[in-house]
Amino acid sequence: MKNHYQWQGEDLLLHCQLQPRSSQNKIVGTAVSTYGDRLKICITAPPVDSKANKHLIAIVAKWFGSPKTKVSIIRGEARRQKTLLIEQPTLLPAEANIPQAH
Repeated sequence: MKNHYQWQGEDLLLHCQLQPRSSQNKIVGTAVSTYGDRLKICITAPPVDSKANKHLIAIVAKWFGSPKTKVSIIRGEARRQKTLLIEQPTLLPAEANIPQAH
């Protein structure tokens, strides 16, 4: 994987590295790992009983201007390395470093 994101038409695939139990919800920036480039995201929720996944979907939906029903985890449900699908995002946070789709 070359970038931490990939456009598929108007939909966005976002490869991220999750940091649960953080003091605040924020996008830290991009990080290179053994899994390739990832967008590091800190969230306050703990990684138990799917709380982190639900919180991640809610916060990403807010940041990218999409309803929660348009954000899904397509890879990595039980891992810190996740791939999210964001259907037709209306916002692109500057911290995410993602250019508009062409």
